[in-house]
Amino acid sequence: MKAVILAGGTGTRLMPLTSLMNKHMLPVGKHPMIFYGINSLKKAGIQDILLVTGRHALGMFAQYLGSGSSFGVSITYRVQEEAGGIADALQLARPFIAEGEKFVVLLGDNLFEEELRPYVESYALQPGGAMVLLKQVNDPERYGIPSFHSSGIIERIDEKPKEPKSDLCVTGIYMYDSHVFKLIEQITPSGRGELEITDLNNIYAKAGLLTYRKLTGWWTDAGTFESLQEAASQLSGKYE
Repeated sequence: MKAVILAGGTGTRLMPLTSLMNKHMLPVGKHPMIFYGINSLKKAGIQDILLVTGRHALGMFAQYLGSGSSFGVSITYRVQEEAGGIADALQLARPFIAEGEKFVVLLGDNLFEEELRPYVESYALQPGGAMVLLKQVNDPERYGIPSFHSSGIIERIDEKPKEPKSDLCVTGIYMYDSHVFKLIEQITPSGRGELEITDLNNIYAKAGLLTYRKLTGWWTDAGTFESLQEAASQLSGKYE
């Protein structure tokens, strides 16, 4: 199975640090943030990785990661010329994924302690559709929150609801097959002019094709100073 890491974005909540560098290159403990996602994918048995980032950050990633060989993986790069949303960035992976092939999508600022392998293996056995990983959080209003049908499947996902129906959020860890690219074509830009990953996942949910698993260990999206500090505290000393 292959993987796509999405590492673009402006990182406005981490200004002024992100005026100097892409947030995924900010240090978290001994390593840049991007290291942890690559390491998690490698431990899950995934070695073929596409990294999508912006034009201005490409050189820094290439200098640090190179071909990926020193990290035990193979890295291909694609440039998202303009910020158009997560689903727009994902569309750039279309030539990288073969017809019918399944793959993992990881937002580069998602840091976690659990092994991905059991979830990847579970999705590999899934006949079709998509899978998302959920995590219980104290501030669900910050995230995409699923609503569940009485049968237990995800009925829909509401992005940053004022009154969350659950304390389970959708993390930035997704699994799709190549059919996802045709579904992205059905999405229209949101009010902020972007192709939203929540809209994509809701297509699967509406069709009853969005499965999920729950992360039980530590997880954060390191997009704020507080979560960045928490990540450094959690991960320091665990990776030499």
